[in-house]
Amino acid sequence: MARQHGKLSTLTVGRATKPSLYPDGQGLYLQVSPSGSKSWILRYQHAGRRRYMGLGGVAAVGLADARRKALAARKMLAEGLDPLEEGRALAVAKAAEAAKAITFREAAERYIVAHQSSWRNARHIAQWGSTLRAYALPVFGDVSIAAIDADLVLKVLEPIWETRNETARRVRGRIEVILDWATAGGLRRGENPGRWKGLLEHRLSRQPRSARVQHHPALDYRHIAAFMARLRDQDGVAARCLEFTVLTGARTSESTGARWQEFDLDAALWTVPGERIKAGRTHRVPLASRALEIVHEQARYRQSDHVFAGRRPGAPLSNMSMTAVLRRMGIPDITVHGFRSSLRDWAAEQTDYPREVAEMALAHAVGDRVEAAYRRGDLLEKRIAFMKDWDAYCSAAPVKAVNKSAQLPAKPASKRR
Repeated sequence: MARQHGKLSTLTVGRATKPSLYPDGQGLYLQVSPSGSKSWILRYQHAGRRRYMGLGGVAAVGLADARRKALAARKMLAEGLDPLEEGRALAVAKAAEAAKAITFREAAERYIVAHQSSWRNARHIAQWGSTLRAYALPVFGDVSIAAIDADLVLKVLEPIWETRNETARRVRGRIEVILDWATAGGLRRGENPGRWKGLLEHRLSRQPRSARVQHHPALDYRHIAAFMARLRDQDGVAARCLEFTVLTGARTSESTGARWQEFDLDAALWTVPGERIKAGRTHRVPLASRALEIVHEQARYRQSDHVFAGRRPGAPLSNMSMTAVLRRMGIPDITVHGFRSSLRDWAAEQTDYPREVAEMALAHAVGDRVEAAYRRGDLLEKRIAFMKDWDAYCSAAPVKAVNKSAQLPAKPASKRR
């Protein structure tokens, strides 16, 4: 005789109070415990073993739901699967998925920690964090990394795409990299919604090339001597730091952050550590006569570890202090960084020095990886002569007397170098 099923009814389930197993048929039982709680049990055999599978409490799983669950389990048995083991495997998989469900904020933090040792300097690491905190995290910082889509990315980029295009370009790139990292780690699936080519390029306007490159107005090198003559008449640490910066071709942060231990005054050499150089490599700077004289002058008034000390005890000179000198001199239309372009143009148009000498003087990467592998040195001897010639050019008497109230002509804005 075929096994009966469907013995129970909603009424009998509600009335059952005596601790026991009440059969519904085909292995499904209502279990009433001594405490009075009620739940569903499926009894079955698999591979010669008797198994008991809980299907949930009566309060959450009604009679119809219990029968559907029992039917699904019996279908697994028909396929040779153990429903109890399959259920456990599914629970483990769900737990693993939940463990991987991290937010974009957490993914960004993990990415930065994992990669910061390969980045050039602390400033680069800080820029990553600051741009994400300012633009991306307020929009989807607490959203699961797996749920980030193109609409969310656009919500970050659209408000700044036209007005702060360089910043927007960097933010988009950083979002894309973090999402790629998450995909590679199995934290998300599908295409990258931060990708430009084939995706965001169709939803955002193309930025003009002129907007994607930051330019720095620079002084025409032919007016350097006149400018330096006026600069030497300016008093203060900021004026001496600016003069030193022009003479060495250094970047602003390299000069303002210069420390005494970086200098060998007997060898007339300034060694800037790699973490303070954009290219990430230690850079040796030959000091010609006037640059060396400035360092000796600062040594007489030494206040801290910094050669060009700021107002606060132990702090370096502010990055904006040299810009303030230019404004005080009445020439606000040029930038401190632009003097690197002035030096580079002078080298190209007024000297016979090879291009790589000028590029290394500015701490630029020279050539491709193959060329770099063969060029182990830094052309120091040639750069010593190069910096002496630049020093002499900057210190030469101006062709015409300098009107101290007049603005010096600047050349057109130059590409950042």
